[in-house]
Amino acid sequence: MTPYPDYLRPVFERYITAAYTSLTEDDAAISMPLTPYFGSGGTLDVSTGITYPTKAERARRNPQIALLYSDPKGSGVLQPLTILAQGYAAVRDADLQANTDRYLRESMQKIPAAMAGMPKSLLRQMGWYFTRIYIEMTPAHLYWWIHGREDDPPEEWHAPEDLIYPPSDPAPQGKAPGAWKAAPLNWKADAARALNLGMPVLAAKGMDGFPIAMQARSVELTETGFLLEMPIGFPFRFAGEGSLSFSYHPETFTGQKNKLFRGRIGDLSGKIHFVVERQLGDWSAGGDNRIAGALSFLRASLQLRPRLKTEAARRGQPVPVVKLP
Repeated sequence: MTPYPDYLRPVFERYITAAYTSLTEDDAAISMPLTPYFGSGGTLDVSTGITYPTKAERARRNPQIALLYSDPKGSGVLQPLTILAQGYAAVRDADLQANTDRYLRESMQKIPAAMAGMPKSLLRQMGWYFTRIYIEMTPAHLYWWIHGREDDPPEEWHAPEDLIYPPSDPAPQGKAPGAWKAAPLNWKADAARALNLGMPVLAAKGMDGFPIAMQARSVELTETGFLLEMPIGFPFRFAGEGSLSFSYHPETFTGQKNKLFRGRIGDLSGKIHFVVERQLGDWSAGGDNRIAGALSFLRASLQLRPRLKTEAARRGQPVPVVKLP
């Protein structure tokens, strides 16, 4: 792969969260914050738990995905950038033990405070969380701005047209599990609270088939959804079915709070009107409140632990052993 500019690498390596966007079967772009990692071959990687594999299965079905690096909080990057990376996903779940070992090693290096103080005996029982599917993106297009200057045109990098993108591992046998967490029935009840989490990320499908995503400049609540002002330097048009994702994490990452809405995107007086169709389920794990985070993990464990053996068996593999580094 022709290398992209090396000065982008600190963002890829050190940002604590990135907005991962994939496409549903009906071409709606769904974006949510995940912890990104820098792959050994220059790929841009994220992961999801094997017990809630929907994010990975969307990428296996349609490998065109995007990652938006727009929040430098807690990264220590001295010259922060906003980067939209579009590329092709390779879903990796052929070796669950290796994925589990990798996730434990990388997460404990990148976000050590998230598990600090937790008894090792408890961590060893969290295979339902540590057993991971990796989504490795080979970049096809990169657009970046000096952070805070998103009204300017972006710098760009594009991969060679003849670049060969790695395929995903074979899909597992049998039926994938459904959603593990019920979505709220009344989105308006959470909409006002979402505004307290900061500026949201708007995501849609672009004209070339890749998802697009960008953080809003301003947001206000309306009777039918949200009114957004977007940076004028963003080179794509938002339209169609998409998502609006609000998130917050403290400077020292101990957890995060998320609110996610799906809806229709349209123009209104020079701004974007996001008409909410429904709120999607999210996993908010405490944020600044470590007790709330621990309770969130306990509730999730009760629901997700029974899935671990089933999902490993679907892939013809034993349940991985949690080996703490």
